[in-house]
Amino acid sequence: MAIDHGDTAWVLAASALVLFMTLPGLALFYAGLVRVKNTLSVMLHCVAIACLVSVLWVLVGYSLAFDGQGQFLGGLSRVFLSGVNHTTAKAGLPEAAYIAFELTFAIITPALIVGAYVERIKFGAVLLFSSLWLLVVYAPVTHWIWGGGWLARLGVMDFAGGLVVHATAGVSALVLAIVLGPRDGFPRELHPPHNPGMTMMGAGMLWVGWYGFNGGSALAADGTAAMALLVTHVSASTAGLVWAALERIRFGRASMVGAVTGVVAGLATITPASGFVGLPGALALGAAGSLVCFFAVDVVKNRLKIDDSLDVFAVHGVGGILGTLLLAVFAAPGLGGAGFALGHSMGGQAAAQAIGFAAVAGWSAIATLALAFLTRAVIGLRARDDEIDEGLDLTYHGERAAGA
Repeated sequence: MAIDHGDTAWVLAASALVLFMTLPGLALFYAGLVRVKNTLSVMLHCVAIACLVSVLWVLVGYSLAFDGQGQFLGGLSRVFLSGVNHTTAKAGLPEAAYIAFELTFAIITPALIVGAYVERIKFGAVLLFSSLWLLVVYAPVTHWIWGGGWLARLGVMDFAGGLVVHATAGVSALVLAIVLGPRDGFPRELHPPHNPGMTMMGAGMLWVGWYGFNGGSALAADGTAAMALLVTHVSASTAGLVWAALERIRFGRASMVGAVTGVVAGLATITPASGFVGLPGALALGAAGSLVCFFAVDVVKNRLKIDDSLDVFAVHGVGGILGTLLLAVFAAPGLGGAGFALGHSMGGQAAAQAIGFAAVAGWSAIATLALAFLTRAVIGLRARDDEIDEGLDLTYHGERAAGA
């Protein structure tokens, strides 16, 4: 396939937007939600993961995810980017552009998990766990769905990462939070965000970056990309309004942190469906994602008493899984969608989506549990109580945020 220069320009721009989601978007979003004594540690977790994943991706991750025709894992012919040069092409793009775009997804996925373990994890554990997780969880699941593996052959639809990104990160975050244990005082003591304004700025950057996340996943500057971008925005807007309304009904006021959390829930929910649905799907998925994620936050923290500190599972995991399942309805042409996978009716697509969810969630949970115990055995997982009391910024990095 010949390289299309217009498509290449869009994917290069989308790559920058998706990296912008992690740095500085996610870093600011998470940093504003923790106590001031842990602000810099959260930011550094995002920076360190971005650097670490970038190196691992070009050395081996890309090859494991996208090389070859294996059912469960890619090949090794692209290790160290062997054979990639200025002229090699993939999906109508320079292969280097394709690698860079997929790299930004590989960065943000383990970075999402940061929200589950803030304020109490060793810095070395972040590095070791994230490295292993990329190769053991993210790369195989990516191959299953986007690399031509067994779930792709089954007809599972995931346009931009409801399963590959949000389900893997969300389920893994829940498991890791259980193994790591809660923050001090949880759930009796609340740990309110120290800087909601920082969180709002981060959320805004995530929203803008999501245009590249979903729109760029078309890998072309075409109508699919345009519709994906539009329904992404509509879903986020709907979800923000619904979350604010739910807070008003339940607590008597709508909060800024709540509204932007709703926006993120809507973004996560539309992600797997963004290239397959129209306006009805965007409105329904935004509203449903906000509603279900709102109550999932309460279930995880107050009923199950799991300290998934920044609601990675309840927002990203639940949202991505919900969107993955509901796209089997809203991808229907009668509802403005683009249709189902080849040979599937609505019922067949629903079954394929359910199998995809079960497989991805199951593998993410089992592998994360094993990696968490391995990390704990090798270098330890949880910071010491005195380090946690002092704050991870000072004890691990020798720095303090302004106002600390």
